[in-house]
Amino acid sequence: MAEDYYGTLGVSRTASPEEIQKAYRKLARKYHPDVNPDDKKARDKFKEVQKAFEVLNDPKKRRLYDQYGDSFEAAAKSGFHPGAGAQGTWRTSGSQGTPFEFDLGDLFGAGGRTARGGGFADFFSQFRRSPAQETPESPQNRQWKGQDILHELTIPFTTSITGGNARITVRRQNGKTETITVKIPKGIADGKKIRLRGQGEPSAYGGPQGDIILTVRVEPHTCFERRENHLYLRLPITLGEAAAGAKVDVPTPNGTVTLQIPPGTSSGRRLRVKGHGIPHKNGVGDLLVEIRIVLPSKLDEKTVEQLKRLDTVYAGNPREKIRW
Repeated sequence: MAEDYYGTLGVSRTASPEEIQKAYRKLARKYHPDVNPDDKKARDKFKEVQKAFEVLNDPKKRRLYDQYGDSFEAAAKSGFHPGAGAQGTWRTSGSQGTPFEFDLGDLFGAGGRTARGGGFADFFSQFRRSPAQETPESPQNRQWKGQDILHELTIPFTTSITGGNARITVRRQNGKTETITVKIPKGIADGKKIRLRGQGEPSAYGGPQGDIILTVRVEPHTCFERRENHLYLRLPITLGEAAAGAKVDVPTPNGTVTLQIPPGTSSGRRLRVKGHGIPHKNGVGDLLVEIRIVLPSKLDEKTVEQLKRLDTVYAGNPREKIRW
C-alpha cells in the first residue's frame, strides 16, 4: 500500500475508534510543531500522523481506504477528494464526518498555547467542524497564523535608555536570511520583549503571517546602573572639592548637568538630580549620584603631613557607631 495509515499511527487494522484516537493523541503530543519548533522531521511526521488520523477516524473514509488500498486516491477523485483545510487532509463531499472531543488539558496541559496565538483547542477544533464547511477561504483556516520567530537582541545600555534603532538578521524556514530594522522604545529593560507583528513565517493556510518576538538583552555600562526607573552613578571627586564644595559637570541622557557639591561632603553621600533618569509610563525617573572621594595614588611626605592635620578637626571618633 502506498501509504500505511495504520502503521503511521501504530495500530492494527482492526483497531477500535478509541484506540485510533488514543494513538493519535500520543503521537500529536510527541510531534506537534509547537513542541518541536526547530525540528523539520518532527513537522513532517506530524503531517503524516494528522493525515492518517483524518482518514481512519472517519468511518466512511476508513471503509474506502480499507476497500481500495492503492486505488484510494483514485476513489477520492470520484467523490472522496482532497480538501484545503488542514495540511494534506482528506475531505468527503457532503459528509458531515464524525465529531469527537479530546481532553486537551491531558494532551498538552491546561492553558497550552500555540505559536499561532491560539490554544491547542483552536488547533483541534478543525475536527469538530463539518468538512463541507472547510475551504481555503473559510474563517477557520484564515485564523491560522504562520509560525512566530523567536530571537534575542543585545543593545547598548545608552540605547535602552534613550531609545533608537537596531538591526537583526533572521533565517527563515525556506533558508533565506533577511535583515530587519527594529525600533527600540525609550526605557526598555533587560529581558523585556518586542513583538514585530506580521514579520514571522507565512501561514500555510492563507492566514495572517506570524510575528517576530525579540527578547532584549542590555549590555552593562561602565559607569551607570539602572535601579528601577532611576539611574545610579558613583561620582569621583577630589578631597579639595569635598572639603570646600564645588560645581561638577555630570553627563546624563538629557545632556550635561552641573551638580553642586556642598562643602564638607563625605564619601557615600547621595545627591538626587530630578528628571534625569529613565523614561517610563508615569514620567521620568531621577539620577542618583553617590559621592566617592578619590585621593591621588602617590602623595609626598609633606602632603601627607598636611592631610593628617585634618584629624585634629574631627569631633570624636568617626567610627564610634560601628558595632558587630
